[in-house]
Amino acid sequence: MEKGFDTEKYLKEQTKAILDRVSKFDKKLYLEFGGKLCYDGHASRVLPGYDKETKVRLLKNLKDIEIVYCISAKDIQNGRIRNDFGLRYDDQAVKDIEDLREHGLNVSAVVINLFEDEPAAIKFKKRLENMGTSVYIHYMIKGYTNNFKLVVSDEGYGKQEYVKTEKPIIIITGTGGGSGKMSFCLSQIYHEQKKRVNSGFAKFETFPIWDLPLDHPVNVAYEAATADQGDINMIDPFYLKKYNKIAVNYNRDIENFSIMQRIINSFPMKDSFISTYNSPTEMGVNRISSGITNDVVVREASKQEVIRRYFWYRQQRIYGIVDQNTTDRVKVLMRKLDVAINDRKVVESARKAAFDAAKEKKGNKNIYCGAAIQLDDKRIITGKNSPLMHAESAAILNAIKELANVPDNIDLLSKEVINHIRFLKKDILNRVSENLNVEETMIALAISSATNPMAAHAV
Repeated sequence: MEKGFDTEKYLKEQTKAILDRVSKFDKKLYLEFGGKLCYDGHASRVLPGYDKETKVRLLKNLKDIEIVYCISAKDIQNGRIRNDFGLRYDDQAVKDIEDLREHGLNVSAVVINLFEDEPAAIKFKKRLENMGTSVYIHYMIKGYTNNFKLVVSDEGYGKQEYVKTEKPIIIITGTGGGSGKMSFCLSQIYHEQKKRVNSGFAKFETFPIWDLPLDHPVNVAYEAATADQGDINMIDPFYLKKYNKIAVNYNRDIENFSIMQRIINSFPMKDSFISTYNSPTEMGVNRISSGITNDVVVREASKQEVIRRYFWYRQQRIYGIVDQNTTDRVKVLMRKLDVAINDRKVVESARKAAFDAAKEKKGNKNIYCGAAIQLDDKRIITGKNSPLMHAESAAILNAIKELANVPDNIDLLSKEVINHIRFLKKDILNRVSENLNVEETMIALAISSATNPMAAHAV
């Protein structure tokens, strides 16, 4: 894979930028992290060379940090689902906390925001406490967007439970948008400014990349990634007015900035550095563009990601998770980039494999599927579905054989292993389809490697 991003260079610049922002305050910065902390698949796809664990490495570089995790009581009560892993927000929160701990990063507290006595949120609080996690409750503040006198008072932010922190950098993360991260930061700052502690906050959002053009494919790819939320990239009007320079941000931050400014201007300490934020862009500390080493590679990878998202949302539409408007938005973005679905090379190959399967009557139960994988050397490997396995399972096995130089006529999987798994699925678990999916195929390969030298070589 041709790289377009230097993770090491980026980490150096990003660490420096965050520490510089910390220095503007009394060694207490609340840093709101957007996106996923432990695994950023989107960034690694649009920035070839970006390490999926970059954010974890960044946190370890900063060293003197602690993490506070935010979740909305409304999302818990409504059983909101994360599209990427298919987990409810409460289960995703537990997974995130456990993943962070596996990386040696401890979550010091969980804050349940927007609380109005939701039964599911109360139950979740007990679940976390049973895990040994400190949990705080922040209530819904009435009139949050218009009654600023109430919000910035002892009956607003002052009424929220104060979370005691010890480190100079407090990472604020959460399950997703609307989890109350910013409200929590402002509540903490209100409490601390009353004690004459000049704490501050900043935002860490990888995308959109503020110092790249609005129509750069990497920024368009971010719009595609959030098409289900309706996020739109925009020129930051506050930054443009103040500096007569172009900066890119997204609609929610821009729409909320006037409210944010009014809240900040109502805080007790008028000389805090947060009072100098003239735009949502200035709240950020993003230095991701410093790691881009090959713009051509990044542009192409981003275009490919937009096409991939189109297929992803089409699948989600079939499942009823997103509506037609979501796929229509991505179609518009594809037209903006002047790309079509066949510009993703594997598409035509996968469809041909499905056509060939139908022609040869090699599918399963009159269903004919094809899958394709493009290797680093540009070779495309295909697979068809069968009574034994899914099309993507066949494609992965064929790709493994190609990479391991295993002759096509040699089977990697033991027929006994396959038949036992199929028997379990059909006769014991009463599944509708007994052919092997990708996970089951990989397990079968691992088991087969114990007795098959070729399978062991392939693994």
